[in-house]
Amino acid sequence: MPYAEPEFLPWDGRRVPITFVAGYLGAGKTTAINEVLAQADRPIAVIVNDVGSINIDAALIRRRSGNTIELTDGCVCCSSIDGFGAAFDQIRAGSEPPEHVIVELSGVAEPARVVPWGSSAGFLLDGVVVVAAVDQLVDDSMPAWIRAHVDRQIAEADLLVLTKADLAESSAVVAARDRMDELAPGIPIVDAGVREPGALGRFLALGGHRAGDAARVPGATLFDLHDANTIPVDGPLDRAGIDALLDSLPRHVGGHIARVKGVIETPDGLVLVQVVGTRREVTPLLPHEHQDPTNLVVISLAPPVPSGDPR
Repeated sequence: MPYAEPEFLPWDGRRVPITFVAGYLGAGKTTAINEVLAQADRPIAVIVNDVGSINIDAALIRRRSGNTIELTDGCVCCSSIDGFGAAFDQIRAGSEPPEHVIVELSGVAEPARVVPWGSSAGFLLDGVVVVAAVDQLVDDSMPAWIRAHVDRQIAEADLLVLTKADLAESSAVVAARDRMDELAPGIPIVDAGVREPGALGRFLALGGHRAGDAARVPGATLFDLHDANTIPVDGPLDRAGIDALLDSLPRHVGGHIARVKGVIETPDGLVLVQVVGTRREVTPLLPHEHQDPTNLVVISLAPPVPSGDPR
């Protein structure tokens, strides 16, 4: 039976960001996701091909139930063996949404084919992380069809994670990075072996990063319970000014705010401002995202329509 989208959005119209994690077989996707889970400071739902493939520390597991593993920090892993539709339905069935969803794709999946799922009911696309191992990037003996597949995955990335660098010669690491830059110009690269504070946490704050598209938010759908508003920004603003502006938004738009996004000028440069539910993030604009400052786009839960209103 073909999958059918729910008629109405869950969680009073809130949308949960989704990050897709792609990479060829053996690249290290599961290891990278486990590292994100170990650093998690918010409830995250993880959809994988098979929960048995996630080697989670037993001390972090609260309980197992069928194809689901619940972790002590509020995260949950569930199998997508029956397809994305069933896995998303399982998450939507919860009374409280997670703050983020990570979807681990199979090694042969092409991100371009699954990205549309990021706009399914109750969710919004945050971005695509592609994990690639040094040896896979520099192996001249790799069959041409596999190399082409890896190249297509990398070209779709919003963030690249380089793995197995500790097992390679420095010249191979340089060649691997050069190849990534060639296939995905300007896309940031995180070295999985370097414990840069918060580096892998960028999994959860991609914001659909594409050149000139940092402040884009998804459009409304037919059964959307949201109102979209544009709030002018008089910059430059320092962090205190940004917080004051965000604090003032509810009285401007009315109702519960589900999502805020915009690029604001500060005395120190441009920053990307994002609010998802109760979480607020203000981060410097990445080098490949340079664009003019924008207004704030505010997505809020539409007020109920009075009885008898013809709208």
